[in-house]
Amino acid sequence: MEHLQLAGTGRLTTRLGFGCSTLMGRINRKESAALLDAAWDAGIRHFDVAPMYGWGAAESCVGEFLSRKGGEPTVTTKYGIIPPPRPSWIGLARLVARPVLRAFPGTKQRLGRAAKATLGGSRKAIFSAEEARASLDRSRSALRTERIDLWLLHDAAASSLTDPLLLEFMHEAVAMGLIGDFGCSQDIPEISTLYEQRREYCRVLQFEWSVRQKVPQFPSSFRIHHRSLTSNFSALRAELERRPDLRKRWSDQLGCDPGLPKTLAALMLKAALVLNPGSIVLASSKSPAHIADNVRAAEDASLDNTARRFYELVERDLNGPIQEVITRADSART
Repeated sequence: MEHLQLAGTGRLTTRLGFGCSTLMGRINRKESAALLDAAWDAGIRHFDVAPMYGWGAAESCVGEFLSRKGGEPTVTTKYGIIPPPRPSWIGLARLVARPVLRAFPGTKQRLGRAAKATLGGSRKAIFSAEEARASLDRSRSALRTERIDLWLLHDAAASSLTDPLLLEFMHEAVAMGLIGDFGCSQDIPEISTLYEQRREYCRVLQFEWSVRQKVPQFPSSFRIHHRSLTSNFSALRAELERRPDLRKRWSDQLGCDPGLPKTLAALMLKAALVLNPGSIVLASSKSPAHIADNVRAAEDASLDNTARRFYELVERDLNGPIQEVITRADSART
């Protein structure tokens, strides 16, 4: 697998990282640990987590994993979205509910929504030095590490970064060896504003990127990308199913059929890697088989030119309509 130097940390890690947002939510600790092990066994060495993931339990799950792997893995976590309290009854409820979910799988999503409503929503941080220090201490404890490689302001807006002591604390944390480097994790419109107005916070930028978007230009920042698949994959697959003429034309030009789910996923992930050199691309999955497929796509150099051509075809033929489909899907979820 291709490696790179991780921002200003001096550490080497894999360009393909594992996004841990799926851990400890609708799956239990044993299943979550198995996914981390599957990513490790496949060759992934960078892991991205946040205090809010898995009702606040994902960091501790990753911490157990890191403690078993020594100092080789690299990790990103965040500060900015504070999870609601996780009641002790969640684990028991999951154990009791598992036979029901196996018998009636359609109830899983409804139970997840009900649990989320019962727990209440997460809250945004106030982005102060004092709150940041407490969050970093909690994350270091949960992750069982003295040093976090990358520490990102999660969902911060440029207008919310008004405490000058926050930036001072972040530089202090680097100097003390508590973090390797820092930056911001946000949606792409706000990332542009942050880069223009608060560049001192933008040593690292994490934001979504897929073949439906222009290649980003933030030359002074190390980049991490996510959401190369998810709703983008579903929308593009639906468009190819709806338009067999387009699928045939693209297949002829690519030498493979992008209408096949496995092929489409490989092309989309590979495009994110080859069009964003020097960056990390995160992929999340609850399937060990899909994790292995992602690694195979990342390692397959023969896909590089095909993925570039695929991006050109999407840009030429579909970016307008696909953007509209994805926007509608995202709005329906929220």
